[in-house]
Amino acid sequence: MKLPRVIAAVLSGTAWGTFAAELPVTVGDPVIVTATRFEDRYLDKPVNVTVITAEDIQQSTAKTVPDLLSEQAGVFLHDFFGNNAATTTVDLRGFGITGAQNTLILLDGRRLADNDLSGVQWSGVPLAAIERIEIVRGSGAVLYGDGAVTGVINIITRSPDAIGNFAAVQVLAGSYDTRQGQLYANYFSGNLGLNLIASNYTSDGYRDNNENRQSNVQAEMRLLTEGGDLSVKIGDDNVGTRLPGARTVQPSAGVDELETDRRGTSTPFDYAQRRGNRATFDWRHETGIGQFSLGAGYRDKEQTSNFDFGGFPDYRVAELDVWSISPRMKFPQPLAGLPNTLIAGVDWYRWDYRLRLSNSSGNIAQPFNTVDATQENTAIYLQNTTQITPRLTTIAGARLERYQIDATDLYDPAAPGGALGSGAAPDSQDKTEYAYELAARYEFAPAWALLGRLGRSYRFANVDEIYEFTPLFAREFQLLRPQTARSYEVGVEHRRADASFRATFFTIDVKDEIRLDVYSTGIGNTNLPPSRRRGLELEVQQTVGRSLTLGANYTFVDAKFREGVLPGSPFTQPNVVVAGKTVPLVPRHKLNVSASWDFAPRTRLNALVTYVSDQFMDNDEGNTFFTKIPAYTVADLKLVHESGGWRLGAAVNNLFDERYYNYGVRSQFVADRYNAYPLPERNFTLTAEYAFR
Repeated sequence: MKLPRVIAAVLSGTAWGTFAAELPVTVGDPVIVTATRFEDRYLDKPVNVTVITAEDIQQSTAKTVPDLLSEQAGVFLHDFFGNNAATTTVDLRGFGITGAQNTLILLDGRRLADNDLSGVQWSGVPLAAIERIEIVRGSGAVLYGDGAVTGVINIITRSPDAIGNFAAVQVLAGSYDTRQGQLYANYFSGNLGLNLIASNYTSDGYRDNNENRQSNVQAEMRLLTEGGDLSVKIGDDNVGTRLPGARTVQPSAGVDELETDRRGTSTPFDYAQRRGNRATFDWRHETGIGQFSLGAGYRDKEQTSNFDFGGFPDYRVAELDVWSISPRMKFPQPLAGLPNTLIAGVDWYRWDYRLRLSNSSGNIAQPFNTVDATQENTAIYLQNTTQITPRLTTIAGARLERYQIDATDLYDPAAPGGALGSGAAPDSQDKTEYAYELAARYEFAPAWALLGRLGRSYRFANVDEIYEFTPLFAREFQLLRPQTARSYEVGVEHRRADASFRATFFTIDVKDEIRLDVYSTGIGNTNLPPSRRRGLELEVQQTVGRSLTLGANYTFVDAKFREGVLPGSPFTQPNVVVAGKTVPLVPRHKLNVSASWDFAPRTRLNALVTYVSDQFMDNDEGNTFFTKIPAYTVADLKLVHESGGWRLGAAVNNLFDERYYNYGVRSQFVADRYNAYPLPERNFTLTAEYAFR
């Protein structure tokens, strides 16, 4: 069965790159930085946001950031192997296999998404370093631009000046010979603070040939000044993952590896490795007219992977350097006598990308293809917030962004394995897109508010999405139109100290969606016909007495193509009708139910049950395949006890031993054949942490 190019890219890339029931904020006014790129109170802004605090993370049953995100309304996961999120993608509001390209992931306000399909390395920031995670649904395209189609998820690390002087050591042991050690140290004196976080993780994984080795370190120095602060952060990460491949099912041939060899491997020689570094500088300063902020950053990564492909190996090395500069200003000045804040800023990003292709690690010094691509994104934006009345607040914003890419492909027919290959002709693209947003929040009763918004967002194709083949299997760059989307939502929320409720209805109309066309030979990634996502998100939490907190959230998504026919081919399916069909890999229903019980002093039991309905498999845009990815229900428990400087935890995930998977792909050529990627059955984790103060 042919593995689609996009899946190969995700497997190799996210392998390189490779928490607690949602506790909505109900007390006080939480600081939200993703909503305006400055520190603001959530209750002042008409945004749909969930804040996951450091305490939530510590009490969570989840083991990774994606697991934690999936416990929130509107968030879906696609995980290939279930080994420390090394190959996990996050999908907000139902985009399926391209969810990772339509949900913008940030680290301290900077994008982690690159101009390839390598995905986010979720383990690159240790959990001990996270202060909070903010999920801003629907909003974000004005302030962050490219890729913020469904919203923004911002991972915010701890600041040295916000916590006391201490050091903590944590060790973890679990199923599949999983071991992890973390060290966290923080020091602050006068106006200078320092912290250091280091982590090392090893696991054999649930599957054969699924070993995972990860290490990372991060340090920050923060200096408080008379008018603000200066911050410098550096980080290093290293991830190595073996890739076990799929389990094949084909009833007509009597093949069902999900039953006969669920944990086996079909790709014993496949692996991926990623090494990366990052450095950032941030300066914040109060002036007489407002607050000025300057951010600058640099990241690099080297990614290597090997796919055997049944004796036709593909060995590749990708290198990427990323620079960014983001100056911005916040002007809190009255407008027509009304409280008003204007934010203005500029974003500049540059990616330098090089990909070398060969048939083995020994021949990579003479690759048969060398792809070089340079991409620059430059944007300006304005966002204005006005408090019309004490109960009514509005936001209006706009962004203009220019995208430039130049790509070349040097082909060497004399290189080992290159005799039958080809090179793509140089190509370039220069496009400009815009985003806008209008939103309002009206507090119609104490603790009750209505929220509404409409906006436009966009996404540009990345270099992996445009490097394709012609119908005669010659290399070429297939430049694509930018994807655009218009979104609308309305919601109501209620917040008290002991309870919260939120209901949100949303619609996203997408034009020129960038996605793989697996049916039409020589097309590769393309601009698909128009599609629409409609959905409902419900969230509720209630504190019962002083010891019990109950929560639940429900997500309904109806994701369909509005019109269109894919040409197809005689080798797959001709004229595949997609009009009115459901987008693959988007479940219609997801339900999370949680409980947190302090049943003894300094002892808490957390429980989470997640239900996900069935979904069409990848490559099944026509909805004609004989089976779907089955629905599944997974239950997790975690017990936490604190005593003195100790924090002890014991967790069981997939308590009832559900045999499930959330990614499957149908064959384009064999009528009843598909590949599935089974996830871990019941597994256990023990943790021990000691803090020195």
